[in-house]
Amino acid sequence: MPQLEPGVIWLKPGQIAERAGVAVSTLHYYESVGLIRSRRTSGNRREYTRDTLRLIAFIRAAQRVGVSLEKIREALDQLPRERVPTKRDWARLARQWHDDLTTRIEELTALRDRFSDCIGCGCLSLRSCPYSNPEDVLGREGTGARRLPRRP
Repeated sequence: MPQLEPGVIWLKPGQIAERAGVAVSTLHYYESVGLIRSRRTSGNRREYTRDTLRLIAFIRAAQRVGVSLEKIREALDQLPRERVPTKRDWARLARQWHDDLTTRIEELTALRDRFSDCIGCGCLSLRSCPYSNPEDVLGREGTGARRLPRRP
């Protein structure tokens, strides 16, 4: 059985899930893609450190603003493993995403402001649609909805 580290509090998956507001299956998924880590007890049950709650809060916040799980994992890989991340560590990660988030906000603002032109269009070949058909590339293939599956 692994040695208990002094001062480390280990929680069961159900405890972490309840406190973090996620499903236990989410914990398992996050672990499978390398976002969080657990240890196994002598009975082969998972246990997570209490600090996992901070990681999950960070993951959820990043997801809410549209950061991919791959980018979140890359960011978490930069955090120290030998100690609990500090406010300074978290701020450094947030700065890395600042420009991407600013660009995404600008794109979403433009989409929101022009959205009424897009609702109900359905053709995906309008020359004026910079979102789903920039520069009318689909229009060169013919009329109608070009991205719908064709029936034989």
